[in-house]
Amino acid sequence: QVQLVESGGGLVQAGGSLRLSCVASGRTFSDYAMGWFRQAPGEERELVAVISWSGSYTYYADSVKGRFTIFRDNAKNTVYLHMDSLKPEDTAVYSCATDSNYRRSALSLEAISPAYWGQGTQVTVSS
Repeated sequence: QVQLVESGGGLVQAGGSLRLSCVASGRTFSDYAMGWFRQAPGEERELVAVISWSGSYTYYADSVKGRFTIFRDNAKNTVYLHMDSLKPEDTAVYSCATDSNYRRSALSLEAISPAYWGQGTQVTVSS
Protein backbone atom coordinates (compact mmCIF):
# COMPACT_ATOMS: atom_id res chain seq x y z
CA GLN A 1 0.00 0.00 0.00
CA VAL A 2 1.41 3.36 -1.06
CA GLN A 3 1.40 6.11 1.51
CA LEU A 4 2.34 9.75 1.11
CA VAL A 5 2.70 11.95 4.16
CA GLU A 6 3.16 15.71 3.81
CA SER A 7 4.50 18.12 6.38
CA GLY A 8 5.80 21.66 6.60
CA GLY A 9 2.70 23.73 6.05
CA GLY A 10 1.77 26.65 8.25
CA LEU A 11 1.09 30.35 8.49
CA VAL A 12 3.58 32.77 7.00
CA GLN A 13 3.59 36.45 6.11
CA ALA A 14 3.67 37.58 2.52
CA GLY A 15 7.21 37.52 1.20
CA GLY A 16 8.18 34.68 3.50
CA SER A 17 9.26 31.13 2.78
CA LEU A 18 8.13 27.62 3.59
CA ARG A 19 9.39 24.17 2.69
CA LEU A 20 6.99 21.29 2.30
CA SER A 21 8.05 17.66 2.52
CA CYS A 22 6.36 14.52 1.31
CA VAL A 23 7.61 11.11 2.41
CA ALA A 24 6.54 8.14 0.34
CA SER A 25 6.38 4.47 1.18
CA GLY A 26 4.99 1.34 -0.36
CA ARG A 27 6.63 1.18 -3.77
CA THR A 28 9.86 2.10 -5.54
CA PHE A 29 9.84 5.85 -5.10
CA SER A 30 12.62 6.51 -7.58
CA ASP A 31 10.72 5.04 -10.54
CA TYR A 32 7.93 7.63 -10.56
CA ALA A 33 7.56 11.33 -11.14
CA MET A 34 6.19 13.27 -8.21
CA GLY A 35 3.98 16.30 -8.22
CA TRP A 36 2.69 18.98 -5.90
CA PHE A 37 -0.85 20.25 -6.30
CA ARG A 38 -2.83 22.86 -4.41
CA GLN A 39 -6.46 23.68 -3.87
CA ALA A 40 -7.80 26.92 -2.49
CA PRO A 41 -11.32 27.19 -1.07
CA GLY A 42 -13.88 27.30 -3.84
CA GLU A 43 -11.24 26.68 -6.48
CA GLU A 44 -10.28 23.68 -8.58
CA ARG A 45 -7.17 21.73 -7.77
CA GLU A 46 -4.14 23.20 -9.52
CA LEU A 47 -0.91 21.55 -10.57
CA VAL A 48 1.99 23.45 -9.02
CA ALA A 49 5.16 21.53 -9.85
CA VAL A 50 6.38 18.17 -11.06
CA ILE A 51 9.75 16.48 -10.85
CA SER A 52 10.88 13.58 -13.00
CA TRP A 53 11.65 10.16 -11.55
CA SER A 54 15.37 10.87 -11.83
CA GLY A 55 15.12 14.35 -10.39
CA SER A 56 16.76 15.83 -13.47
CA TYR A 57 13.73 17.54 -14.94
CA THR A 58 11.04 19.77 -13.54
CA TYR A 59 7.85 21.53 -14.54
CA TYR A 60 6.31 24.57 -12.86
CA ALA A 61 3.03 26.34 -13.23
CA ASP A 62 3.47 29.89 -14.47
CA SER A 63 2.01 31.21 -11.24
CA VAL A 64 4.92 29.83 -9.18
CA LYS A 65 7.79 29.83 -11.66
CA GLY A 66 10.83 31.55 -10.22
CA ARG A 67 9.48 31.39 -6.66
CA PHE A 68 9.00 27.68 -5.97
CA THR A 69 11.53 24.86 -6.30
CA ILE A 70 10.71 21.17 -6.38
CA PHE A 71 13.41 18.64 -5.63
CA ARG A 72 13.67 15.09 -4.40
CA ASP A 73 15.94 12.83 -2.41
CA ASN A 74 15.42 9.32 -3.68
CA ALA A 75 17.54 7.86 -0.90
CA LYS A 76 15.03 9.27 1.60
CA ASN A 77 11.91 8.64 -0.51
CA THR A 78 11.10 12.30 -0.10
CA VAL A 79 10.03 15.10 -2.41
CA TYR A 80 10.19 18.72 -1.35
CA LEU A 81 8.58 21.97 -2.40
CA HIS A 82 10.52 25.03 -1.34
CA MET A 83 8.42 28.17 -1.60
CA ASP A 84 9.90 31.67 -1.59
CA SER A 85 8.32 35.09 -1.98
CA LEU A 86 4.98 33.74 -0.89
CA LYS A 87 1.86 35.68 -1.77
CA PRO A 88 -1.61 35.62 -0.22
CA GLU A 89 -2.86 33.96 -3.41
CA ASP A 90 -0.61 30.98 -2.63
CA THR A 91 -2.89 30.14 0.29
CA ALA A 92 -4.23 26.62 -0.26
CA VAL A 93 -4.06 23.02 0.82
CA TYR A 94 -0.96 21.54 -0.79
CA SER A 95 -0.89 17.85 -1.65
CA CYS A 96 1.79 15.65 -3.11
CA ALA A 97 1.03 12.88 -5.55
CA THR A 98 2.91 10.07 -7.18
CA ASP A 99 2.55 9.44 -10.88
CA SER A 100 0.80 6.39 -12.27
CA ASN A 101 3.22 6.10 -15.21
CA TYR A 102 6.46 4.21 -14.73
CA ARG A 103 9.42 6.53 -15.54
CA ARG A 104 7.36 9.13 -17.37
CA SER A 105 9.17 10.98 -20.12
CA ALA A 106 10.52 14.37 -19.13
CA LEU A 107 8.64 15.79 -22.11
CA SER A 108 5.27 15.06 -20.50
CA LEU A 109 5.73 16.04 -16.87
CA GLU A 110 2.83 18.47 -17.11
CA ALA A 111 0.56 15.52 -17.88
CA ILE A 112 1.30 13.73 -14.60
CA SER A 113 -1.52 11.34 -13.74
CA PRO A 114 -1.69 10.91 -9.98
CA ALA A 115 -2.03 7.39 -8.71
CA TYR A 116 -1.79 8.16 -5.02
CA TRP A 117 -2.27 11.29 -2.92
CA GLY A 118 -1.12 12.56 0.40
CA GLN A 119 -3.56 13.96 2.93
CA GLY A 120 -2.55 17.55 2.26
CA THR A 121 -1.02 20.31 4.33
CA GLN A 122 -2.41 23.81 4.79
CA VAL A 123 -0.38 26.81 3.69
CA THR A 124 -1.72 30.20 4.69
CA VAL A 125 -0.04 33.41 3.58
CA SER A 126 -1.12 36.57 5.35
CA SER A 127 -0.89 40.00 3.75
